[in-house]
Amino acid sequence: MPRPTPAQITYGSLTVVCSTLAMLLLSQTSSGIGVAVIAAAALGLGLLVAMTIPQPDPAASPAARVTPAARTADGRVPAQRAAAPVMAESVREPAGP
Repeated sequence: MPRPTPAQITYGSLTVVCSTLAMLLLSQTSSGIGVAVIAAAALGLGLLVAMTIPQPDPAASPAARVTPAARTADGRVPAQRAAAPVMAESVREPAGP
């Protein structure tokens, strides 16, 4: 099972809080059972909202990310070239007084 994204957690949590407050204010219930039913309904609604947000696509493989212009004439991906090491010259400042 994939892990929930931050957007799913945020939207689900906001749905639970807002729907709980709205249902409690509209129903004007004061019994414990009524509050429990409203809380359960709000949790179910929050879960529904969180699960309907689309998941991002998994990362494509490195070969799939190569642009068509980078492929050779026969469709193969050219091998990566090793970068030449860069040698930095050290610069010494003259000693101060």
